[in-house]
Amino acid sequence: MRAGLIGLTGRPNVGKSTLLNAIVGLKIAATTHKPQTTRRQLRGVRHEPGYQFVFVDTPGIHLNAKRALNKALNRSAASILDDVDILVFVIEALRWTDEDENVLRQLKGRSNVILVVNKVDQIKDKERLLPFLEEVSARMDFQAVIPMSALKASDTKHLLDELRKRLEDSPPFFPEEQHTDRSIQFVIAETVREKLMERLHEELPYSLTVTVDQYVVEPPKVEGRGNGLARIGATIWVEREGQKSIVIGAGGSMLKQVGRAAREDLEQQFGRKVFLELWVKMRDAWADDPRQLKQLGIDEQ
Repeated sequence: MRAGLIGLTGRPNVGKSTLLNAIVGLKIAATTHKPQTTRRQLRGVRHEPGYQFVFVDTPGIHLNAKRALNKALNRSAASILDDVDILVFVIEALRWTDEDENVLRQLKGRSNVILVVNKVDQIKDKERLLPFLEEVSARMDFQAVIPMSALKASDTKHLLDELRKRLEDSPPFFPEEQHTDRSIQFVIAETVREKLMERLHEELPYSLTVTVDQYVVEPPKVEGRGNGLARIGATIWVEREGQKSIVIGAGGSMLKQVGRAAREDLEQQFGRKVFLELWVKMRDAWADDPRQLKQLGIDEQ
């Protein structure tokens, strides 16, 4: 048996969580087109005959983080660098930013780094890709450089081929039926937050977090027929009183949209009917308060 811990690192919004979901084959991480979607470390497990890949997804590393929230995210991302067997540094094709350079500085001197150049499917002029790959390959002695789209299974295969070569003999870290180290409540909260981020604009999504207050699965009404209903209650936390009306929307329209989309997504994930009830509450400036970040489960260091 070969197994290992594989850290996914990079700046925000390069597709680390999309890559994790694609490789594991399940939606265990929230994904949107907005930075800072991932706020907590989570492990996703891929099982193959003779192999177990344990991917550690982390928040994107921010440059010049000022808010307590962003500092907590950076600590979470940096904490894995010395604890994994292989590091996968994810960047975006044809883009190299100061934030990428900041991540690279933290990886310098390490001999276990694979570079993934993601989102190559979005390049219109493919002739620009090769010079870019040559340029980024020269920045560090990477074990491999893999251009890919995390949305294509054939591309993730190349990454898995490289990882298999480098996994060492080890007992498995997780039982075969387990695909993440996170709880059902975590998956619920991330799903609701994902739907909020998709629908709210400007800075508001970064002033939101979600906690799950209730998760109860009822027995089926007729024994042996189907799965029972899941009753879920969750709270959406905002930083200021004025933000509540935006999240709720005119006549509750926004909250209904979010609730419907989250419920449908959860029903697909859980394979059962879901009754989802959402509340919106305020915690003043929670994203600037380290104590509140710990209470809300965001800063786990």
